[in-house]
Amino acid sequence: MRYLTTELTGEEVLTGRTGALGLIALNRPRIINSLSLAMIRQIEAALDSFEADPAIAAVLVTGEGERGFCAGGDIRMLYESGRTGDPEAATFLREEYRLNGRIGRYPKPYVVIIEGITMGGGVGLSGHASHRIATDTTKLAMPETGIGFFPDVGATASVAGAGRTRHLYGIVGEPIGPGDAIAAGCRLLCSASDLTALANASPPCPPAPMQRPYPT
Repeated sequence: MRYLTTELTGEEVLTGRTGALGLIALNRPRIINSLSLAMIRQIEAALDSFEADPAIAAVLVTGEGERGFCAGGDIRMLYESGRTGDPEAATFLREEYRLNGRIGRYPKPYVVIIEGITMGGGVGLSGHASHRIATDTTKLAMPETGIGFFPDVGATASVAGAGRTRHLYGIVGEPIGPGDAIAAGCRLLCSASDLTALANASPPCPPAPMQRPYPT
């Protein structure tokens, strides 16, 4: 994991723990951690494991690489699935949306570091978190709205709170920066250089139940 020296296991999704903190890291940095169906299922399995483990107090989710947290769904897979009539795209979207809902209902603090490019499915993994951390490099976007697709992955919840920038973020697909990300629902702005110290502040014990800042 970029911000911790803890050893993680896995391939496209890395998992592990440090103290009372469960760790999930998206690990396809070459394509800005674009999501595959296998990744959705691995994240779901990790959340199941951490929820059932009484020694885990919170979950931290990050993306590997320097360019961003997550660029969304794997566009090549979605295109090829549509072109050939393969059901993988439909299965991916169904399970992705189900995971987004699961994140919104997760009973333990679910903390996401939204660094760099975070688009589409990346907004789905982060926008429903109990704790959303933006950095000075954050770029949030729902680019599919630029071709007439509605903001999916539950992003309309954050679009509604994005103030004067909601027409950029939620209608024409333009990216918004860290200041506007705070308006759209991020709860903390942290310099990228301070992320390692923040990530190492592992919770000492299981917390009280969390209430999401907006309905999901």
